[in-house]
Amino acid sequence: MKFGLQLGYWMAQPPENAGELVVAAEKAGFDAVFAAESWGSDAFGPLTWWGSSTERVRLGTSVVQMSARTPAATAMHALTLDHLSGGRAILGLGVSGPQVVEGWYGQPFAKPLQRTREYVGIIRRILAREAPVTSDGPHYPLPYTGPGSIGLGKPLKSIVHPLRADLPIWLGAEGPKNVALTAEIADGWLAIYYAPRLANMYNDWLDEGFARAGARRSRDDFEIAASCQVIITDDPATELERMRWIMALYIGGMGAPELNFHAQVYRRMGYEREVDEIGRLFQAGKKAEAAAVVPDELILDTAIIGDEEHVRKQLKVWEAAGVTMMLVSVPGIEQLHRLAPLVDQ
Repeated sequence: MKFGLQLGYWMAQPPENAGELVVAAEKAGFDAVFAAESWGSDAFGPLTWWGSSTERVRLGTSVVQMSARTPAATAMHALTLDHLSGGRAILGLGVSGPQVVEGWYGQPFAKPLQRTREYVGIIRRILAREAPVTSDGPHYPLPYTGPGSIGLGKPLKSIVHPLRADLPIWLGAEGPKNVALTAEIADGWLAIYYAPRLANMYNDWLDEGFARAGARRSRDDFEIAASCQVIITDDPATELERMRWIMALYIGGMGAPELNFHAQVYRRMGYEREVDEIGRLFQAGKKAEAAAVVPDELILDTAIIGDEEHVRKQLKVWEAAGVTMMLVSVPGIEQLHRLAPLVDQ
């Protein structure tokens, strides 16, 4: 099982130690470095800037929000990063949620599965560079001939020859239909809030996609990168308390009350009552009370927190569940150095 460093997205200011972490991760044997975006920093810029200090690690987006860019624009970013890095780019894509898609990007959220299939198909054709790219839509028609068109659009082929026509595309997915689609059309799954005890359920979803006609991969050559807080500590209680606040935010506040994909994930794990209560309290502005509702078990279903021996044992559990990469965030260089001996265990 490989390790990836998740830089995440920026908060109020750029992180001060990200460049140091990226270099240290490569030296420690990490396989990849990923950057994310929400509604502030973008995912490609940090990879280009900090990735220029590396020679080996793969550089991935986790994730690029599809509504932020047309498929052609995303393909241009990806092929550019791939050339600059010497073939180390991974294009991680995701639909995000309706609050961001419609509130920030001003795009419709409806039919996310259909949009994802169409979006990935266009990027594949751009990277293949076999012919000028056309698409019948309905979401990303090329050339565009709809309202406002002056009728002069023409099919085009990338001026730049992509370094790799098969540049890997991974999808961030949480629900059963999205995960099955990921197994069908993508090269890897960026799994958030993955719980090893539910591996059989995930495998059912994945197998549905692998079994579809024209599926791109099989289980043998498909990557599963699971985001996971892996924290080596002799004081797990303190870390659990910190994580309680983070989980309350994502379960109770990262999404509309009517549609929160993160909350749905934990409902599938069996935490329906806790999720409802966290959401009720968080939406009422009672964030401390919402955090207090988060049980240790909910956190530890999707995180590894404890001393080095405990972490080593749990990593084996995740690997046995089918995870091919642990995608970890670290607060600083000290924690990365503590993880380093586990990378090649």
